[in-house]
Amino acid sequence: MDLYVLWQALIEPLQFAFIQRGIVEVVLMGAVCGAMGAFVIARGWGFIGDAIAHAVFPGVVIAYLGHFSFFLGALAFGALTAIGVGAISRSDRLKEDTAIGILFAGMFALGVVLISSARSYTADLGAILFGNVLGVSDADLLAALLLAALASAVLFFMHKELVLVAFDRTMAAAVGLPVVWLDLLLLLLLTLTIVVSLQAVGNILVVAMLITPAATARLYVERFHTLMLLGALIGALCGAGGLYLSYHLSLASGGTIVLLTTAVFLASFIFSPKYGWIVGYRQRQRLARTDSEHFRHADFHPEERGPQAHD
Repeated sequence: MDLYVLWQALIEPLQFAFIQRGIVEVVLMGAVCGAMGAFVIARGWGFIGDAIAHAVFPGVVIAYLGHFSFFLGALAFGALTAIGVGAISRSDRLKEDTAIGILFAGMFALGVVLISSARSYTADLGAILFGNVLGVSDADLLAALLLAALASAVLFFMHKELVLVAFDRTMAAAVGLPVVWLDLLLLLLLTLTIVVSLQAVGNILVVAMLITPAATARLYVERFHTLMLLGALIGALCGAGGLYLSYHLSLASGGTIVLLTTAVFLASFIFSPKYGWIVGYRQRQRLARTDSEHFRHADFHPEERGPQAHD
């Protein structure tokens, strides 16, 4: 009976076309975010991801006001921000985080000004802030598929170069790789990933999906390509699972997906068999007992403590 109830819970939402499109969207979003998140963690680009996510906002507003696909507006402004970060950070007088802060604040302020120029603040713009995966249209889904395919293809064909730049920029430059252009390429890939995720979780929550699945995978694996694959799997499963939970519990889909992903991370952080908190705690306790026994043994056998033991 329990299996039957579970089966019904799984197939019931699939009778609706908008749920079917939503599942495809969140699986795409989770997989691309999980894979790209490995680079975000390796480069320490969490702040950059947040900046680009907010910088695409004016493009979304312009797309809304102009009645065209928000994917185009978000992609255009995200690409401009990525190029701007790359250009400004090349200056000897300004660091990368300075460039990010300038463009992040400026672009988001532009979005706010554009909103204020509209006659009314509508739910459509609110959905971009917090996600509205159930509102995905066939055209939106096709655009997300194309963008996800493009990002995945670049990650596949440029994998070795991007990984080398991520972990050893000096070596990458020494072997003749165009480090600056590869940085820009990675920023553009990050932009694509964020644009793919906007409909599912919104630009406020997208950073969580960029970081959390990959961080969860990091608690289980060592090799970078395995980290990418496991991060993509975790992201996809949490995306689909969060959408199911939001349907059955009547909760906001984007927030539910992020909360589930966070819960999976916390459970892994505690119970991971190799790097979990419990394992680490046991190792620290075992080391403390070993040290304690060593000192007690030395107290009973002063001659083993060296010449100073007789002082």
